[in-house]
Amino acid sequence: MVRLHVKRGGESEFLLEAPGSARLAELAPLVARIHNGRLKVQRLCAEMEELAEHGISLPYNMQGLTDEQIEELKLKDEWAEKCVPSGGSVFRKDEMGRRNGFAPNEKMQQVIKKTTEEAKALISKKQVQAGVCVDMATVKDALEQLRGAVLIVYPMGLPPHDPIRMEFEDKEDLSGTHAGTEVIKESEAQLWWAGKQLEETKLLSDYVGKNEKTTIIVKIQKKGQGAPGREPVLSHEEQKEMMLYYYRKQEELKKLEEEDDDSFLNAEWADNHALKRQFHGVKDIKWGPR
Repeated sequence: MVRLHVKRGGESEFLLEAPGSARLAELAPLVARIHNGRLKVQRLCAEMEELAEHGISLPYNMQGLTDEQIEELKLKDEWAEKCVPSGGSVFRKDEMGRRNGFAPNEKMQQVIKKTTEEAKALISKKQVQAGVCVDMATVKDALEQLRGAVLIVYPMGLPPHDPIRMEFEDKEDLSGTHAGTEVIKESEAQLWWAGKQLEETKLLSDYVGKNEKTTIIVKIQKKGQGAPGREPVLSHEEQKEMMLYYYRKQEELKKLEEEDDDSFLNAEWADNHALKRQFHGVKDIKWGPR
């Protein structure tokens, strides 16, 4: 299996294994699907952390309003009584005015927080350093873990307008958001390697040869964005190591220069004739006028 080190811009995203016989017309959409799946997991984790802190999302017509404005407009959250967390709630006001403030108790909060940490670890960029590959099965596993945690804490479910439920139902609206710009449609995905676009009509082996044990860095782009920046000759870590090496070398040279300093020859203890003058009683004789 050829190992693909997938990057977006200059950032490592994940590792993926594919056979050399893989058609690039299918491989590019797969890479985009995993990329988008990782983004969905990240968005869900961020929203679930807010859920643990401040409870379910308010209806759109109540978000951002003060308590006085809600009372004046006679608005009511009909979902507050339906979507109660297991074990009761603890009130923590959401200063952003997005959630109703009735947060789960401490035990249920820990269920959510622990699950989000585990899900983020599954699709983390650190998996690249660990040499662990990420595929759609990994993404689905992370999503199922998050879904299960929500059902444990909110057995009655979440309101239909809650971003978490919308993400699970693939109804999220990311238009006009930064998160929306990060998503790459499968039909618009392009893969690049060594400054070349990998054409959809070819196989992976047409570019990497028959060696199934090779690792290549591919970059995913949207069609029409042009070629991504080339990989630097040295990685960031290699640059740091090189700078550290030259710094240590410079310090060693400074130390050698200090050790080669012969100014100590002018010191009294370095005078070869000092002992002789002392025996003759002519030590510390001053020849100047009195």
